[in-house]
Amino acid sequence: MNESEFDKFASEYQEMHAANIRASGEGPEFFARYKIEDVAAMLGQRAQDHLHVLDFGAGVGTSIPHFRTLLPQARLTCLDVSRKSLDLGRRRYPGQADFVIFDGCTLPFPDNTFDLVFSACVFHHIPHTEHPALLQEFRRVLRAGGACVIFEHNPLNPLTVQAVNTCPFDENAVLIKAPDFNLRLRHANFAEVGHRFRIFFPAILRQLRLLEPFLAWLPLCAQYYVTGRK
Repeated sequence: MNESEFDKFASEYQEMHAANIRASGEGPEFFARYKIEDVAAMLGQRAQDHLHVLDFGAGVGTSIPHFRTLLPQARLTCLDVSRKSLDLGRRRYPGQADFVIFDGCTLPFPDNTFDLVFSACVFHHIPHTEHPALLQEFRRVLRAGGACVIFEHNPLNPLTVQAVNTCPFDENAVLIKAPDFNLRLRHANFAEVGHRFRIFFPAILRQLRLLEPFLAWLPLCAQYYVTGRK
């Protein structure tokens, strides 16, 4: 992971992201919020007490207000390779999270620190050869029974592929199929590995989103997430 690659887009990230997803009829807030809604639903109310969350690749802190709304008791740590992005997040959301720089290799935390490691569309920026070691790091910093939830773009959806291919900050992206990500989690010794497909309908068809729970098996969506437990 290259700090300068993300520093150069930090100030314009929100605007560039909004322009890139305009065809969906939704803005960045929709895509940020639904992920935390899914995480909160997966954890359940009892599991949310005294939760320590690592937001891996937090960038400018897009997920912070949704964590604070949906998981208000959680302690949140935002990690990123981009100092400029972290500085922007710290200014935008003072006192709402801890902001920590990442060297791109080793998570700077002791073993068994977090209850949840969360990542929102970050891994396609990371060379695939680095994924195994990084997932081992995820497992190392999780407490026993802790979960990782990793969202990614679906390379089987042509509109998603087009959006990635035309996005400046995705210029070096290599997308990953959900079954391949499942296998990587298993190789990293995660248990209860699985995936769920998400976001099938644009805003103009939002009334059909009530059907999405019944389509979670169908790999024609915009995004997906993989999960595993330590």
